Amino acid sequence: MVKTDCTGSRAFRSVRRGLLAGVLGATMVVGCSSPGPPPSAALPPASAAPSSPGPSEPTGPTTAPVPGPSSPEPPTTSVPAAAPVPGCVPTDYLATLPLRQQLGQLLMVGVDSSGPGQVTDVVRQGVGGVFVGGNATGLLTSGALSRLDAQSPAGLGVMVAADEEGGRVQRIDALDGSIPSARAMVQSGMSPAQVRQLALTRGQQLRGYGITVDFAPDTDVSAQASTTVIGDRSFSPDPQVVTSYARAFADGLRAAGVLPVLKHFPGHGASSGDSHRGTVTTPALPALQQRDLVPFRALVAESSPAGTGVMVGHLAVPGLTEPGLPASLSPAAVGLLRAGSGYGAPPFEGVVFSDDLAGMAAISDRFDVREASLRALRAGSDVAVFITATRLPAVLDYLEAAVADGRLPAAQVQQSLRRVVLAKQVPLCA
Repeated sequence: MVKTDCTGSRAFRSVRRGLLAGVLGATMVVGCSSPGPPPSAALPPASAAPSSPGPSEPTGPTTAPVPGPSSPEPPTTSVPAAAPVPGCVPTDYLATLPLRQQLGQLLMVGVDSSGPGQVTDVVRQGVGGVFVGGNATGLLTSGALSRLDAQSPAGLGVMVAADEEGGRVQRIDALDGSIPSARAMVQSGMSPAQVRQLALTRGQQLRGYGITVDFAPDTDVSAQASTTVIGDRSFSPDPQVVTSYARAFADGLRAAGVLPVLKHFPGHGASSGDSHRGTVTTPALPALQQRDLVPFRALVAESSPAGTGVMVGHLAVPGLTEPGLPASLSPAAVGLLRAGSGYGAPPFEGVVFSDDLAGMAAISDRFDVREASLRALRAGSDVAVFITATRLPAVLDYLEAAVADGRLPAAQVQQSLRRVVLAKQVPLCA
């Protein structure tokens, strides 16, 4: 339990003792904000676990331990993320950051999971988030991920993400044991309450390694064979079942202090193939409205802006995406999510993540990671994700030039920066 004494979370403590201490001085506001549920930052450490090549990429099979039937029933609506810590950072401070640091906060790069060398380097370059991929566990067991906030030049903390869905997509199974795939959870008779408890325990294990964002639950509606790209990563071919179980999984993560990220908007479950391998097309938008978008519609309506993220897939959607552009780079597709009205949902003000922009052929066959990152941000995503950390300086150079020549509006950078900072539980004030 973290006391509400204006000391706050890891990110906020980093702000106070880091760059903001010198920049803001007496202007730092230290009066307590309205309290909420206590943050979950002080979870006991767990042992560590493996990773995978990039966001949303399947890995090997698993076994399926099931929590006991006495698990509490999940709430009917999503539980907000841990409340912002007391005290706040003046919003004006964000605008005073050097442009390169502002842009860095909108990038998440994959890092070598065998040890802490690369992650430390990229964080010192100002990146706002890192993705732990691969199968090595040295980085997870090193304790380095829990120390990254203090190394961030902007003093705004670092998002640390992994893919931890269960089944084929797990990152810590070698260290903490396997959990079942989404489909196996449902087919084995687990209740939503049991799935919530399973996700809570897994979220606590993730937090023990310093992971604060999980690209899960998979919210796709799919009847495809288990071994297809989505397959058993989907809870069910029934959108109502997907909604119920994805809600439970997300609530469990949130209760553990981990940001859940729903994926792959606007729906990968009935797509024509695997976006890791090439261009993928979904059914037309009217069909998605009746099935694939149903869980997103419900869960976005229940979410708080800082309590849920959404990942946009590399999916061509007839009747929605512009010719030649997947949803992840499409202003129309991201605009559908943001506005909400086009599919019966309220506006979404949480963080929007792209899927991996460097290691998936649906993007890399057509765009260099620099241009892909620019297009993802310009389309409306807040965080451009790519697994090639070595390209970070080149991407930052390219984005700086894009702001200078007007291809990426500075006001849009500020808007995304604010969403990212709030999702890190760094409270802002006027």
